Amino acid sequence: MKFPVRLFLILGLASFIIAISTIQPAAEYLLGSEYEVRVINGFKDNSSLPLVIWCSSEDADLGGRALQEHDDFSWKMKTNLWSCNHMKCTMKWDQTRKSFEAFKASRDTYRCGPLKRCFWMVTENGFYISNDEVNWNKDFSW
Repeated sequence: MKFPVRLFLILGLASFIIAISTIQPAAEYLLGSEYEVRVINGFKDNSSLPLVIWCSSEDADLGGRALQEHDDFSWKMKTNLWSCNHMKCTMKWDQTRKSFEAFKASRDTYRCGPLKRCFWMVTENGFYISNDEVNWNKDFSW
């Protein structure tokens, strides 16, 4: 009995769509995606003492900034198989220092959401992450 050609094409197309939908994150990682990363000074009152941030990776040194209340430091991250896929930042406030990975492709592909926005708010009691600047989740303390 011959297998109908139309049915074969329909099943092949359906299989292709299912396969692509399951490997989309891997494909984005290989082909590249651009993420917006932003670190916001969320301190209530540090007008006399800024929050200092310094960010770098294997590929780039973004330098340092002194962030006053509500100031931010932002950049775009292009991820792919051939480039560095993380950015590490060191925060300093008074005598307190904390280093953290502001972006790590293997971790942030999902948590930065479909719009690929990774927002950090640094406050007196910790570091918060969001992908919409409305819903903030505490990731870790100082």
